[in-house]
Amino acid sequence: MTAPRGLDLDRLRACLDRVRPGLVTGPLTGELIQGGKSNLTYRVGDGATTWVVRRPPLGHVLRTAHDMTREFRVISALGETRVPVPAAIAFCEPETGDEAPFYVMQDVPGTIYRTAAQAAALGEQRAHALAFALVDVLADLHTVDPAGVGLRDFGRPEGYLQRQVRRWKQQLDASRSRELPGVDDLFDRLSARIPAESGAAIVHGDFRLDNVIVNGQDQIVAVLDWEMATLGDPLADLGLSLAYWDLWLRPTGLFGEAAPEGALPTSADLAARYAKRRPFAESLDWYLAFAYFKIAVILEGIHFRHLAGQTVGTGFDQVGAMVPHLVAAGLRQMREA
Repeated sequence: MTAPRGLDLDRLRACLDRVRPGLVTGPLTGELIQGGKSNLTYRVGDGATTWVVRRPPLGHVLRTAHDMTREFRVISALGETRVPVPAAIAFCEPETGDEAPFYVMQDVPGTIYRTAAQAAALGEQRAHALAFALVDVLADLHTVDPAGVGLRDFGRPEGYLQRQVRRWKQQLDASRSRELPGVDDLFDRLSARIPAESGAAIVHGDFRLDNVIVNGQDQIVAVLDWEMATLGDPLADLGLSLAYWDLWLRPTGLFGEAAPEGALPTSADLAARYAKRRPFAESLDWYLAFAYFKIAVILEGIHFRHLAGQTVGTGFDQVGAMVPHLVAAGLRQMREA
């Protein structure tokens, strides 16, 4: 069987035999897991057991992005907490400059709901319960003591928001391939009104429903895609999650097929749920505007790689069209702030 692009089964087998001798008992096969648009994710198996492999995208990897070491470290650290994560199995360093780092983790069975319509199909009661469970997991993450799980040095929470705004502008500049009206104005407005830090916590950096696995009892059994995790302001994590939720619910179906009105709770409902678990007094307007800016930059980077022929999978041709809508949403949010 031919391995999918970006997955070197011989190198994977050699790494696992070295790091976890005896784990693999037969020839490895692999397939790309569709749905992700950033790091590449594969399911591999030896005929008896399956695992999941994560590696950076092909080409044009932005500085500080797609850090496999961070992903592996954080899921290893959170394994004994209330935050559900796949078991970390092995990390494989590149041996030459042409190779990419990757890691292997548990293959957790379950469902990933990639659109609002898919989640709404559960029925109102189950869909609402799942949405609130998602917020509860985020609150659980933000209550984990970083030092208690070995992540004291995982980031620098002081000045986090300033660095984030600056860093995502740098990422945007590294991916510019076209004019994006309004994006520099949005950056300027965000930079001029950075709020005081609301606190410090382990932040996921991309927390949304299609980054979790749900079992047959509607329980969240694994949080995925930890590539942007660090120590920072938890309200930035919340704001990003709420922005994604709003994009899901919009009738335009900007991020997939939208749900019927009322089938899922609103982002305000989710914010209220979070506040019951972790009270906060700050306005979320700036955090939401920054979230739209960050999502826009992420998608512009994906669009850049697609134009360069460096994406693997389907749906990348539609990503670039979403970016102007996100910039406009960020500007609207800043006007309300």
